[in-house]
Amino acid sequence: MTEPIRALPARYYTDPTMFAVERAGLLAQTWQFACHASDLGEPGAYCCFEVAGESLFAIRGRDGVIRAYYNVCQHRAHQLVQGSGTTRVIVCPYHAWTYELTGELRAGPNLKAVEGLQKSEICLTSIRVEEFLGFVFVNLDPNAAPMDDWFPNARAELEDWVPNWADLRPLEWVEIAERCNWKVSVENYSECYHCSLNHPTFANGVVRPDTYDIQPQGKCLRHTTQCQSLDQMTYDIDSGFAHSHEYSSWFLWPMFSFQVYPGNVLNTYHWRAIDAENVVVWRGWFSVDGADDETVRRLAVQDRATTVEEDIGLVESVQRGLQSRGYVPGPLVVDPKGGVNSEHPVMHLQRWMRAAIEDAPQAQGDTQ
Repeated sequence: MTEPIRALPARYYTDPTMFAVERAGLLAQTWQFACHASDLGEPGAYCCFEVAGESLFAIRGRDGVIRAYYNVCQHRAHQLVQGSGTTRVIVCPYHAWTYELTGELRAGPNLKAVEGLQKSEICLTSIRVEEFLGFVFVNLDPNAAPMDDWFPNARAELEDWVPNWADLRPLEWVEIAERCNWKVSVENYSECYHCSLNHPTFANGVVRPDTYDIQPQGKCLRHTTQCQSLDQMTYDIDSGFAHSHEYSSWFLWPMFSFQVYPGNVLNTYHWRAIDAENVVVWRGWFSVDGADDETVRRLAVQDRATTVEEDIGLVESVQRGLQSRGYVPGPLVVDPKGGVNSEHPVMHLQRWMRAAIEDAPQAQGDTQ
């Protein structure tokens, strides 16, 4: 008799040691969202962000290329920049060591006094960076495969669903703090087994749950569905683009998702893990040139008041339950046919999660 596939043990979501292993391994070896390319609109424009506990920044060079670096001076380790802005060169606030936008050391006070100094040998430590449909992603692993290898077909599909992506800019970021492990939140996002019971607005007003399915494409979980009757939509969905009467989503492992609502309205999820029991989710909403758009703003308000608020209660209750001595990981409901009442996407996520922990050198022998 085949044994059911069981959920991960609670320690994967509650143990600070597990989180430390993830931060040193998984989060440092996967593609992570940094900023929108429009934040780097001109040469010298930069933006700081954090990945895997590291302070980093992206900056656009005079050649138009976006580069990313660890936010640390190669002299005495002072951080170089904060927040966002525009600069002609990168100047360390500590001793005024100055770097070109391409990372090479340009100058510093009294460097002529340093015997044997070769300025050409001193450069900021760069990291892998890719622009994906106007979104800037980085990977601390210099040997990481390109994003198109990780997420096959996602770029082409999104270009089809959001043909005006190059004209879109952030209109609104909604910051949502959740008192749970990031994996609890990601798993909740990645299954609709709970939707009919907990998300009446989404399940009854946007998607048809009986057609909802989520399947892996590489390390992308591809959400597909038919929509409910759209004759009572509260906004005009006739964008003139293909797929205007549809909804779809692309979750890019481990912490980012693109969603397209009817009318080709692009919105995103970005998870940033704080510690073992806290995550912040940024919901991004986009419009042409970032111009004020009543439809997009109304959708953001509706989303925050319904699906997002409903999910906060769910994931925080799960996190509390994971702390219980009475919890024994139950079987996942994995239907070979897929569909809305199957937890097969959670099965895939948990396999990726387990592999990320067990493949980490410092974790081997500790997680069995």
